[in-house]
Amino acid sequence: MRKPESLTKHLDWPLFGALILMLIMGLATIYSVAFNEDAPAIFSFNEKYGRQLFWILFSLFLGLMVFLIDSDIYRRFAIPIYLSTLFLLLIVLFMPAVHGAHAWIGIGSFGVQPAEFAKISTSLLLAKYISGLTVKQQNTRTVLTASSILLVPMALILLQPDAGTFVVFTSFLFVMYREGLTFDPILLNFVNRIPGVRFKETWLGSHFIPILFAFLILSVVTLLLDSVVITLPFFGLDLPLSGSLLVIFGLLLIYLVAWLVTQRLIAPRDRSRMTVVLTLGLIIAGSLSFAVDKGFDMLRKHQKDRIELFLGLREDPNGDDYNRNRAMAAVGSGGFLGKGYGKASVSSVRSNHVPESETDFIFCPFAEEWGFAGVLVLFILYFFMLFRIIVIAERQRAAFNRIYAYCVAMILFYHFAINIGMNIGFAPVIGIPLPFFSYGGSSMMSFCVMMFILLKLDAQRKDVLR
Repeated sequence: MRKPESLTKHLDWPLFGALILMLIMGLATIYSVAFNEDAPAIFSFNEKYGRQLFWILFSLFLGLMVFLIDSDIYRRFAIPIYLSTLFLLLIVLFMPAVHGAHAWIGIGSFGVQPAEFAKISTSLLLAKYISGLTVKQQNTRTVLTASSILLVPMALILLQPDAGTFVVFTSFLFVMYREGLTFDPILLNFVNRIPGVRFKETWLGSHFIPILFAFLILSVVTLLLDSVVITLPFFGLDLPLSGSLLVIFGLLLIYLVAWLVTQRLIAPRDRSRMTVVLTLGLIIAGSLSFAVDKGFDMLRKHQKDRIELFLGLREDPNGDDYNRNRAMAAVGSGGFLGKGYGKASVSSVRSNHVPESETDFIFCPFAEEWGFAGVLVLFILYFFMLFRIIVIAERQRAAFNRIYAYCVAMILFYHFAINIGMNIGFAPVIGIPLPFFSYGGSSMMSFCVMMFILLKLDAQRKDVLR
């Protein structure tokens, strides 16, 4: 183990400084929004700001312990750490439900959420597994193994159910894609089982992420249109056209025009690719309504309501959509320069216009107090952190360090983007905390430990040969 002074010498001070500044800003916001005149001291443990201060100090202490451990420990013990969190995810399913979810393990008057720490363990094991692969080993078995590392905790988290954390775990797919671990081997193996078909590459698997985004947009468009039924007269009969049929006809028309116009300009192989993608798009568009109806039956009522409200399939501004509407009103009321620190009225705990304003909607009081100018500073700070993490990732000698750094970057980006989207109406309310800001011990500890592991790996990067 290196001496402490040599470790601090190689510490990424810009990232560490941004982390501390973020913690201070988050604590100040919670103190403002949850202020109690009867207990004004920030050290008052009976108030949320007092408990948050304790969680911050305890998380920094855990981070210090993490920083003093040799970085090779995280690679060598990635599997036991991963299995331990899976065990906790199983145990938590038998715990009493809190707010309708079996997501907490009670310890005295406190509770710990294992799903938060599962992000760290999954990042470590995914980094360990992918870093040990060569280009020739990226086949069906390795892709399925890497996917299983993600799917097992995702399945357990879905059983709680915790839709927010489940969505965050999909960020690891981008890390796999970044490291060249695509779904091409799986699709290639499937396609080559067809008699008379032999491909060296499928193109579809190599472009999995862009195609996934395109299908996601297609799915959302289909859902939005499916709430509208257009009736057209046809041979004296009224022919109803749902959103799914409209999307199918639209895709066929676009493809027909593209085929006729570019038939002589595009190679036959590329036209075959267009056909494959179109076929998959038609299948998705045609079956989406049925799948959503059945899928909604599997969701809890409040989760189904949030998705329908977000997509505009129904309106309920003073009922199920109250949180989102109040959050947008609070953010908008801040104006350009805000109302001033401690002067948030719409989003304060005392007014209770924005429920959970110190947890999932912590962005609301911050935006109301500091306005657009303060929000811009917050955005710059978050993107600076993401930029520093990417810089750290790219300067690593060891693949394990690089992959873990990209896992951290994607987790933070998902949390930041979805939480802000929830607060301004761009995303459904699925319960995702804002990193280093939202009130809560489990999320604070997990984010701090995650960051300090990254800082330690980077501080010892020169000791690693590969």
